[in-house]
Amino acid sequence: MNIIVPVKLVPDLVEELTIDSNGNALDTAWLRLIINEFDDHAIEQAILLKERTGALVTVLSTNVEGVDDLLFTAAAKGADRLIKLNGDIEGGVNNHALARSIATLIRDLKPDLILTGVQAHNDLDGSVGPLLAEYLGMPYIGYISGVNVTGDKAILRKEYPGGLIGEIQVTLPALLGIQAAEQPPRYVAISKVRQMMKTMSIEELDLATLDASGGPIVSRMFQPEASDRATMLPENADEAASQLIDLFKDLGVL
Repeated sequence: MNIIVPVKLVPDLVEELTIDSNGNALDTAWLRLIINEFDDHAIEQAILLKERTGALVTVLSTNVEGVDDLLFTAAAKGADRLIKLNGDIEGGVNNHALARSIATLIRDLKPDLILTGVQAHNDLDGSVGPLLAEYLGMPYIGYISGVNVTGDKAILRKEYPGGLIGEIQVTLPALLGIQAAEQPPRYVAISKVRQMMKTMSIEELDLATLDASGGPIVSRMFQPEASDRATMLPENADEAASQLIDLFKDLGVL
């Protein structure tokens, strides 16, 4: 079985984000990028399937700062093939353009199963998974938390609100949006990552011309405006109720 895992790096929200001088994008000078959390789970689920079925796992990502570390870390976890995608992406690229461009490359790899993170916190025009599935003509099922493959069929564990769990069968090839792997993404020591840097190589492929149509056009970005802070209520219930009534009156609710 051939499994493809497209992943991407996203801004680290722990860091302070600033807007560039043009006012319509993040300042990338000091921007720290980390792997999208759901993509990390997609890699883990792919490795679990490899351990059960002997599948071949390919991890690919666009050529941005930090991508080599991401790919070699995936290799340390068990990925068999690493691909870096080159193209005009320095100024950012929307998911419509990315899905269109990588669809042709992925089609040539003839995957049986494609796993993507179900979403990313910088998705402005929808998740990559459903868009990619459309361009590849594959079925897409999202919010998956478990995958078992037998022959050309996959049984998927899908979580619903209220604690409900569903099982869905899909015929391969298919594309799945992973919400959570069956176990947390495994930790790998930096020494193993460095070993992969010496023993494995990263293939490089060129993306086709990026067509941004269908995606959003950002004309201006703003920092959130600071507003009044939270009002702390006293522990005494009667005093808290009285204070709430006064607040509601001030707001015109009462």
